[in-house]
Amino acid sequence: MNLMGHTQDSKPLKVEAPIEFEAFCTFVFEMLPIRDKTYESYISAYRCHIAGHFTGRKIIEISKAEIQTLLAPLRPQVRAKVLAILKSVFREALALGFVSIVPTFGIQNPTPIVQMRKFLTWDELKPLDFGAYTTQVRFLALHGLRWGEAVVLGHSDIRDGRIYINKSIHGETKSQSGNRVLPLVGEFKPFPKSPKTLRKVLDPYGIHIHSLRHTYAYTLKTQGIHVTTAQKLMGHADPKITMAIYTRVLDSEIDSAGAILRRLNS
Repeated sequence: MNLMGHTQDSKPLKVEAPIEFEAFCTFVFEMLPIRDKTYESYISAYRCHIAGHFTGRKIIEISKAEIQTLLAPLRPQVRAKVLAILKSVFREALALGFVSIVPTFGIQNPTPIVQMRKFLTWDELKPLDFGAYTTQVRFLALHGLRWGEAVVLGHSDIRDGRIYINKSIHGETKSQSGNRVLPLVGEFKPFPKSPKTLRKVLDPYGIHIHSLRHTYAYTLKTQGIHVTTAQKLMGHADPKITMAIYTRVLDSEIDSAGAILRRLNS
């Protein structure tokens, strides 16, 4: 069986059964129709968390219990990525007839954990001066774009009061859900090619570029935008991610809730 590899310059790969697990992983990574960034991510995760666990073993010998043992000590985000890699490997193995039972079947992905970054509300951010990049910072806070989406955005992507998001610095958006249309609510200026400049003006306030997506999500919440609409606007494939950010509350909200409940009890 000959299949072309991941890059155009790769030589055809030959696979014979029965095949060792590690050799088949290499084969699968080369044949998957994935972007270069995803390919590099797969290779990195494989080397760090999978390579060496099944050395010399035939792919048909790998059991579900062994995979669960491999996954158990990993952090949720890492575990999700490693499981995704293993599912891809065994899916291809099944399709090519190297296994008849998929040991990853039934193993659930962990609930995604959203890193709770410090962020500023729009009311806190609006009066701040970010120098030459004030317009860009406010634009991110008002529209919730990822950096990779913002850096390739041009005036041709903005028309009739709408922003059309259909690409990123890597070519495609992060997921199909990333292709979306947003209402234009603030001034647009092209972004610098490097994120370092924006990081520099945000650092004094203890926030990051991605924190501005949290500002956007919090604004949607406080303005009464339904969570399913928020998911669409933020380009999340998984509604759990939206909920984790959307349901975040500030200390002031807790104090306000306490005041309301005390009045009911007075």
